[in-house]
Amino acid sequence: MRGVTIDRHGGPEVLTLTELPEPVPAAGQVLIRTVASSINPVDWKTRAGLLPTVPTPMVMGSDLAGIVVRGDGRYFAPGDRVITTWSQLTTGTGTWVGLFAVPADLVARAPESVSLTEAATLPLAGLTAVQALDRLGLVRGETLLVLGAAGAVGGLAVQLAVDAGMAVDGLVSREAQVPAVLGLGARSVTTRASGLHGYDAVLDTAGLPIPGAVRNGGRYVTIAQPTVPDQLAGRGVDAAVHYVRQSGTDLTRLVALVDAGRLRLRIAAHHPVREIVAASRAMEAGGLLGKVVLTF
Repeated sequence: MRGVTIDRHGGPEVLTLTELPEPVPAAGQVLIRTVASSINPVDWKTRAGLLPTVPTPMVMGSDLAGIVVRGDGRYFAPGDRVITTWSQLTTGTGTWVGLFAVPADLVARAPESVSLTEAATLPLAGLTAVQALDRLGLVRGETLLVLGAAGAVGGLAVQLAVDAGMAVDGLVSREAQVPAVLGLGARSVTTRASGLHGYDAVLDTAGLPIPGAVRNGGRYVTIAQPTVPDQLAGRGVDAAVHYVRQSGTDLTRLVALVDAGRLRLRIAAHHPVREIVAASRAMEAGGLLGKVVLTF
């Protein structure tokens, strides 16, 4: 089977399409034929050597949407459409492969209302967004500021928070992104960090700390920085760095929202996996309103 590997860290040019042995699923695992995946920031940061990684060579990729080839005997059977995500950082084995074996409790049935290509944009970004919002513990009617609201995680977080009854504002990097985020349900969107203050909660998805935006006693979560801003100390702010957890249960929550029409998935570009270098360059150039999808 084909898979995308690296034998050293570097730019997109180190990504190589390689023939790999097919996996043999263990007890409790599901064997999935990959239909599509997507490119996440963790993928290019891993490839570039910006994050702690297992030694190369390694197989790349985090997201997966596909068809079950071999079920686990309990929850999934051959032919089921499914999605999952996987941590390439801890195992050195990612999802950009033709066949992938994964524990059944990390798998969810794919949304019925969208294609598997669209569904491939949901797993990692969706889990990150919903778990970060869970950590913030928002209550209906509270105010939330999403930093990086046009990104994959930020855009889903805006939708999830609006759906849960929050008043959501967004900060984006380009004026061209403002209409798109307003279209996701945000109350207001700006490119200027000055003047943002008094929010019950702030979610930083962009690595742009704005500690003054959260009120005293509020909540602040970052998914993009290794630490919370020092300026939050002494203000009674519940601040945390959030790390995503693999969870079939949380994926199922997200799928239900997609199928109910309450969560919209966004694709910026499609590339066959043989174009992985070009696809990675497109993603890293930034400015996209949606994810870059790989098809197998």
